[in-house]
Amino acid sequence: MNNDAKELIIFLDCGDTIIDEGTEVRDEYGTVIEGNVIPGADEMIRTLAERGYRLAIVADGLAQSFKNLLTLNGLYDYFEVLIYSEQLKVEKPSPRMFKAAMGAMELGEQDLSRIIMVGNNLSRDVRGANQAGITSVHLNWTSRYPKTSLESLERPDYTIAEPLELVELAERLNEELASKKRVQA
Repeated sequence: MNNDAKELIIFLDCGDTIIDEGTEVRDEYGTVIEGNVIPGADEMIRTLAERGYRLAIVADGLAQSFKNLLTLNGLYDYFEVLIYSEQLKVEKPSPRMFKAAMGAMELGEQDLSRIIMVGNNLSRDVRGANQAGITSVHLNWTSRYPKTSLESLERPDYTIAEPLELVELAERLNEELASKKRVQA
């Protein structure tokens, strides 16, 4: 692990952001027991973690589903915090989802400008991030969800087409944050 902590903090959705929802297999209770990563998503997670980014999952669904998917694909241990709608009894775009992740990572309002939320869903991930004052990144690799919205709260700050594009975007945003910090110092 890289000990050079980055300024930028990355919240990620799981379904169709890391795991291809089209490959998910569920048990009789609706819990996802297996599924495959989107091409490049595992490399994206490992690269970001190795470069010192703090990562959190902020996802709607059952805790056991995500534990199964992330463990099976060797990604579980890369996340500092895992926040699931099942635990909080609300789903994104509820601000409670984002506040829970911030609280678990000991982040406050002063850290909002350092956080990005990456997800595939404009009405949940992007709207939730925008409402919470968090920079939104739309991963629009799948046709399962709308790629555009007429609602201003559902317009992402950034759009990427595939997971590995997040590495370059994160590096750029982190450098901008580091530059601002140096100027303020």
